[in-house]
Amino acid sequence: MRSTSQAARAEETGTMAAVVQERYGTEPEAVLRMARLARPALGPGQVRVRVRASSVDRGTWHLMAGLPYAVRPVSGLRAPKLPNPGRNLAGVVEAVAPDVTGFAPGDEVYGTAAAAFAEHAVARHDRIAPKPAGLTFEEAATVPVSALTALQAVRDRARVQRGQEVLITGASGGVGTFAVQIAHALGARITAVASTAKLDAVRALGADEVVDHTREDFLAGARRYDAVVDIAGNRTLRDLRRVLTPRGRLVITGGETAGRWLGGTDRQLRAQALSPFTGQHLGTFISSEHADGLRDLTVLIGAGTLRPVVDRVYPLTEAAAAVRRLLDGGVTGKLALTVAGE
Repeated sequence: MRSTSQAARAEETGTMAAVVQERYGTEPEAVLRMARLARPALGPGQVRVRVRASSVDRGTWHLMAGLPYAVRPVSGLRAPKLPNPGRNLAGVVEAVAPDVTGFAPGDEVYGTAAAAFAEHAVARHDRIAPKPAGLTFEEAATVPVSALTALQAVRDRARVQRGQEVLITGASGGVGTFAVQIAHALGARITAVASTAKLDAVRALGADEVVDHTREDFLAGARRYDAVVDIAGNRTLRDLRRVLTPRGRLVITGGETAGRWLGGTDRQLRAQALSPFTGQHLGTFISSEHADGLRDLTVLIGAGTLRPVVDRVYPLTEAAAAVRRLLDGGVTGKLALTVAGE
C-alpha cells in the first residue's frame, strides 16, 4: 500500500501504476515491467474505470508475443500499439463520457478494456456490465474473455441442448472450466478431458465423465458425440470428426502450435472450408466481447450455475510471473491480478 503522500502526488500529476511493454517477446520477464503512465483520457462512448482486478488468459500471451503474426494488424505490426496486453477488468466507475448512459461514478463493473493491467483503464460502454454481486473483484475479473468464449462456443456455436452427448477437451483451463459449467446448465451429458491432477476439479464442475488424456486416447473408442468443443487444440481435424455423429457439430476454439504465421489456426480454416461438403457442422469463431453476453453470464452466476475457478491471485506487480505460470501449465481455471489501489 502506498503512503498518503504518494497517493496525493499521483492524484496531482494524473499518473498511475501500470504494466508496460515496449516490444514483442515470448518471455514475460523480458518484456513486461512496472512503470508510471499518464491516466488514460476519456473519449466518446467510454467509461473510465478504477481497476481493482484483472486476469491472465492465453490471449495475453499472444498479444505480448505478437504471435502468430496474424494478430499484428490488430496489436501493432512492429511493436505493441498498447502499453500492455491486459484485457479483462473488474473495478469501479470513475468517470463517464457525456454520451454514455446507464453508468455513473461509483458503479461496480466488469468487462473488457484495452491495457487493463493498470490502476485505471477506459472501456467502451458496450463492453462492460454491472459486476455480479456474489463475486469478488478478483473473481469477476477472470470471467469476461474466457467465459464469453465458452458461452459462445457451447450455446451459440455448438448449440448444445438438453440430453445431448458433448465432449469438451481442455476442460480444466480458463475457457474449459466455464464451458463445462455452461454445458451442464444446458442439460447436456458431458465428457470432459483433462490431466490426472485436474480430474476431480472438472468432475466437480458438472462433468458426467472425465477422461485422463495422459493415460488414454479419448478419441479411440466407439463413442460418438452430438457436439465436440475442442479447446485443447492438439488433435487433428480428422480425429475430431471421427467421434462426431453424422450431424454433429465441432467447434474449435483452440489451436496452440509453434507456428509463427498461423499458430495452429490452419485447422480452423480447414474445418470451415470442409463444412459445406459434409453433414457435420465444422467450424470456429472469433469471440465477441459485448455487454449482452456479460449480462447473460451474470444471470448464470446469480443462479449459482456458473462460478469462476481461480487457481491463484497475483499482485499487479507480478504480472510477468502470472503469465509465466500460465505458460508453464498446471493451472486449473484462471489466474487473477489484484490492483492495490491508491
